[in-house]
Amino acid sequence: MTSTKPSFTTSLPKFFLIANRVLQWASSVIVLGITSYFINKGVRGLTTTYVEIIAAISVAAFLPAFVSPFLPASVNGIVLGIDVIFSYLWLAAFIFSALDYNRNDCLANAPPGFSCSKKWANEAFIFLTFIFTFFSILFETWTLWLSQLDKHPLLQSHEKTSQPDIERNGAQPTTQNNTEEPTTTTA
Repeated sequence: MTSTKPSFTTSLPKFFLIANRVLQWASSVIVLGITSYFINKGVRGLTTTYVEIIAAISVAAFLPAFVSPFLPASVNGIVLGIDVIFSYLWLAAFIFSALDYNRNDCLANAPPGFSCSKKWANEAFIFLTFIFTFFSILFETWTLWLSQLDKHPLLQSHEKTSQPDIERNGAQPTTQNNTEEPTTTTA
């Protein structure tokens, strides 16, 4: 059965997914760079180490996801699961960094000795990586839903025709011409 959907319906989520993947990967690379700078020049705190590990794994794990729009739906399900896991990891990284960077004296908080603008930039890109990972979940779900519609055409809405089924099948509709008046019974 051929699909009656316009071609932009299936290519639009792929475009959004690829654009989102580029922003997601770029944000995680920026977080990796800033956090590596913190580790290289300063004290290695627990939050800084956690963010560094998540960023390094994400940079490697997000690369295969660039081709996910062109893979079968079963592989997209795996990519969706990876996105769910990383969304929670990035949310935790954002919460930890927000707690560390936004206390009373920003310069004295972990990692100490760095300007607040660098810490806040790191926090902002951690949040951007989280939000782009969350959007990836939505776009992957959208593409999986569209692929299910292509596999199961019964899930698609059917158009109604102007003719009733009786007329399409060749049968004549029956009408009753009851010219007699209804009788009433007296009790």
